[in-house]
Amino acid sequence: MKLYRIVKALFTLASILILLTVECIVSEREGATANSEHEAVVNDNLSITNNLSEANIFSDLNKSINRFIGKWDIKGAAIAIAKEGKLVYAKGFGYADIEHNQEVQPYNLFRVASVSKLITASAIMKLVEDGRLSLSDTVFGANAILNQPAFLGYVDPRVEKITVKNLLNHSAGWTTRYGDHMFMGEEIARALNKPMPVSLEDIIGFALSKRLHFEPSNHSSYCNIGYGILQLVVERITGTKYEDYVKDAIFTPIGITDAFLAFNLDEMRYAHEVKYYEVHDAAPIKSYNGADTLLPKSRGGNDIRTLGAAGGWVISPVSLMRFLLSIDGDQSYPDILSHESVAELVRQEKGFHPLGWRWITRDGNYLRTGSLPGTSALAVVRQDGFSYVFLTNTSSWVGPRLPYEVERVISRSISKIDTWPNTDLFKPIARRTYHEPMLTRINPILVGKIPVRTDKIKPLL
Repeated sequence: MKLYRIVKALFTLASILILLTVECIVSEREGATANSEHEAVVNDNLSITNNLSEANIFSDLNKSINRFIGKWDIKGAAIAIAKEGKLVYAKGFGYADIEHNQEVQPYNLFRVASVSKLITASAIMKLVEDGRLSLSDTVFGANAILNQPAFLGYVDPRVEKITVKNLLNHSAGWTTRYGDHMFMGEEIARALNKPMPVSLEDIIGFALSKRLHFEPSNHSSYCNIGYGILQLVVERITGTKYEDYVKDAIFTPIGITDAFLAFNLDEMRYAHEVKYYEVHDAAPIKSYNGADTLLPKSRGGNDIRTLGAAGGWVISPVSLMRFLLSIDGDQSYPDILSHESVAELVRQEKGFHPLGWRWITRDGNYLRTGSLPGTSALAVVRQDGFSYVFLTNTSSWVGPRLPYEVERVISRSISKIDTWPNTDLFKPIARRTYHEPMLTRINPILVGKIPVRTDKIKPLL
């Protein structure tokens, strides 16, 4: 009998080892498959380097930026300036990676935080232009866009009033009164009795299990979850992943090949993506995936990947400028959106945010800011023909206010330059190839396709 128990135990142990081996093999194959979906892509910006913006006319501008990043202890930053549709200045400052002594170049990729909302809003407007969606379409309910069973258990019937436009202008009824849904992974996991990391569907389901904070369409209250929901709207309508649709419909037609949804961990940065740094006394937090490991928020503490449409894009300042010029309504650089769509994005309604943009100033300038631990971003389109973007790989103790400090410095510097070069750094562009990172270490949940049911989508006229 004793020998039998020993043999049985050995057999059980062998079975476990075999299962673990098979799981590892499957995991590696899944990773290899995921990696094969991200073959070599073309980065058209590698020829745009710092030395192209070293002319004497830019000496004061360069000094001002160097003083600014020194004052705010910013490790690395990049700026791109366009005038009348031409890229006239593109330069990096400081370090993309301090530990490896890599200086920032204009082709480096940065997280752009909530500037991602402008990208998402543009994708929505493209669907509207194509007749596949209407801003007045309702999102939740049996006859609405997201009518999957997972989203039909809402407790507040007012969610049936939420339209696509409500999500775009932050008037859907949610606030951050009890926290930002997109950064409450641990709490949501406990409430739903699910393991970390929680999915976007989990976050939305959790929000629907609570009452709205105000009546939809009553006013705007800035909140990330609306744009998370828009990500699923895009996927539901198109039957493809949100990232793929944005690339195909918005970025590829205007020549942008270096824009992606971010990964969370430092080792999963894209080729040419900067490293992220926080204020010196920033406390680490529990890993986004529930592991006991404590990580900086910018390097795996926050789930930037799931933030997605609300704040998850990485892109170079050169390509972000190209995108801005494609949605500004100025035909000196061809737009990707119609005149009507551009006008809708910047339409001002009292008590409501514009669609995608953060502010429209009294002078008619458009501003989009973004801020995350390790990231600050500013994108500006002005009515005097100038547009610019400013991206950093370092967060500041002033947080979301930093972009406004940037705006003052850049505006002052631009006004001091009387004569701008009659060149366009967009042309010519050398085409080179680089590879996205290996994905074998990523949880398949993060890179797998989100199931999309198209059989119950109502007809859209």
